[in-house]
Amino acid sequence: MISDHLNQWLTEHADLLDSGHINEAELLPKLAADEVFKIGVPTSLGGVGGEVADSVEAIAQVASQSLTAAFVFWGHRAFIEYLLQGDNPELRERLLPSLLSGELAGATGLSNAMKYLAGIESLGIAVRKPIDDSKRLLDGVLPWATNLRKEGFVVAAAVEVENEQPLIAALPSHLAGINRSDDLDLIALRASNTASIKVENASLTDEWVISHSANNFLPQVRPAFLAMQCGMSIGLARRCLVAAKQQLGPTRSALRDDYEGVDRHLSHAGKQLQKGLSKQRFIKHPAELFAIRLTLAEVVANAAQLELQASGGKAYVHNAANGFARRWGEAAFIPIITPSVVQLKAELLRHQEVLFI
Repeated sequence: MISDHLNQWLTEHADLLDSGHINEAELLPKLAADEVFKIGVPTSLGGVGGEVADSVEAIAQVASQSLTAAFVFWGHRAFIEYLLQGDNPELRERLLPSLLSGELAGATGLSNAMKYLAGIESLGIAVRKPIDDSKRLLDGVLPWATNLRKEGFVVAAAVEVENEQPLIAALPSHLAGINRSDDLDLIALRASNTASIKVENASLTDEWVISHSANNFLPQVRPAFLAMQCGMSIGLARRCLVAAKQQLGPTRSALRDDYEGVDRHLSHAGKQLQKGLSKQRFIKHPAELFAIRLTLAEVVANAAQLELQASGGKAYVHNAANGFARRWGEAAFIPIITPSVVQLKAELLRHQEVLFI
């Protein structure tokens, strides 16, 4: 699905992307040049057609070489999905061309909103003062957002509105009052343009509203948000398993059953994800998607551990060529991506309690 050229570039630059020792502005245009952002976007809107499941697979293929690149891919493609499913066609038509070309970076910014939807936390941005029916002043913070490209970005955010439903807004970097922090000092994925946003007295007009009904919009878009996120886990687990299999010689044959078990769980989770997307089950049955996301986080951890065991001591020797140290760090990131493993477990328990009652 991704080209050999992109695959080779990601292979050669994966460690640099992870460490941040690269011009981070290169990544988004490189992905866009391969037209990966057009996957799952209708041809009538400038895409190449397909479904969300196709985007999941493309993200997985990128993640098998670089989780940093896949993280940026996910954030950008998630924002595109918000426009596709939103109720503002003018905004969609205005932003899509520059998003698909990689000229403008899209950031999801809805991690806070997804936690709000699950009752985990309140919204971080609120209308401070309505000016009139179509203009509002905003204040608040997005503590973590990815793909906040310094050359220009637009970030999606849920906004609390007093006595009304929250709305989903697109906040462009050029808007007065949108302040990007320096990049967060991450231990990995450092070329992902991950930073925080402080919103101070920013004026929001209706032309930048993706949806006026966050409570309806978020459950509708959550399957794509989480499924494409799962693509990161699938791709990383695949790569760890490939590396582990290469080491399963006579001295490591005791690990073969473990390898087959992890591979089987990965395959099953991937099929369940594809099936749920095709039948659109996850809108009404989100707990099923939460369970798949949890399973994939466990599969990644097991795959990385298997690669370590199969490689033995040489995995612990600094060697940029084998990429193990990077993948180990990437695997540590999977459980904390919002919604985190802890949050998902709590949400599944809540669903079980409701069913029990």
